Amino acid sequence: MKAVTWQGVHDMQVTEVPDPRIEEPTDAIIKITSTGLCGSDLHLYETLAPFMEAGDVVGHEPMGIVEEAGSGVSNLKVGDRVVVPFNVSCGSCFMCDQQLYSQCETTQNHEHGTGASFFGYSKLYGQVPGGQAEYLRVPFADFLPVKVPHEHADDRFLFLSDVLPTAWQALQYADVPDGGTLLVLGAGPIGDMAARMGVRAGHRVFSVDRVPERLARVEAFGAEPLNLDDANEVGSVGDIIREATDGRGPHAVIDAVGMEAHGSGGAQVVQKMTGLLPDAVAEPMMKKAGLDRLAALHTAIDAVRRGGTISISGVYGGMADPMPMMQLFDKQVQIRMGQANVRRWTDELLAMLVEDDPFGVDAFATHHLPLSEAPRAYEHFQKKEEGMVKVVFQP
Repeated sequence: MKAVTWQGVHDMQVTEVPDPRIEEPTDAIIKITSTGLCGSDLHLYETLAPFMEAGDVVGHEPMGIVEEAGSGVSNLKVGDRVVVPFNVSCGSCFMCDQQLYSQCETTQNHEHGTGASFFGYSKLYGQVPGGQAEYLRVPFADFLPVKVPHEHADDRFLFLSDVLPTAWQALQYADVPDGGTLLVLGAGPIGDMAARMGVRAGHRVFSVDRVPERLARVEAFGAEPLNLDDANEVGSVGDIIREATDGRGPHAVIDAVGMEAHGSGGAQVVQKMTGLLPDAVAEPMMKKAGLDRLAALHTAIDAVRRGGTISISGVYGGMADPMPMMQLFDKQVQIRMGQANVRRWTDELLAMLVEDDPFGVDAFATHHLPLSEAPRAYEHFQKKEEGMVKVVFQP
């Protein structure tokens, strides 16, 4: 089959790889009909390169039709339409019983000290072949895949794989009071969706980004846009938001940017240099002494009101990041974070999508491309070119 494979830093290629097959009785094989390109995939494109191997199949936002089901699968049949969450979670271990599916003990990666495995996401998270491909092997098929109706185009349900539950968890973790104020840093796919959800929940939402096309999208959905470059010319994001909120700042901030933030130039240099080192040297360096670009997180800490909450959905990977602990303690800030526990939220979100489109998912993707266009899409998405916010590949 054809699949998008990592071949090196900034080198994604569509290559032929062996077809997946049933390996355990609880497996299913999915024929992919749509699969997303996620902002997290850009971490593999450069920053997490030491944990990738040439030929790794990437992608963790797939949906499609069940092609084959193992003998131990009773909840699925051939022809069912399913969305596959990016967490590879068993649904029955201690952590899954707590609905902490991103910490599934069955698929934890003890060698690297990380949580549950992900589809298409490096040795750090299990090196499980991903979903930017024509077919995908799905383990724990009685629990993991989300059955969806055959009505509506793929885009109505595709984002249950990652974007919708990640943004929804970010909003739940933010714990904004009724009618409260929410600042969302980043208007990429997750930040955009979190802002939409915040507006729909009745909050006053501010959205910060530096790409005008992205800000226009959230503004059209009811958020108040703030261009980061404009803010830096007159002071800071925190100053502007405090002025708009009686001098206090927002009740909560969602950091939907993570380690790919602009700024923090020294850390950016460290990240790039580490990506050029041999894996045997780079892996322990990234895990023990990695530095992130913390501009977004520091902005969140500065902007949030005293006693407020910071919800982090953007991915961070450093182990030696400097944190303003005095400021965090003095302001009595609560921080909640973590990979989305996708399966915890999918039933709730699916119920909203069956009859309606409350978050604008039908028109959420900016680009629909054949799988063959993936290398170009990665390049343009990283550079925020061509108005790319959300790309959907159709094998």
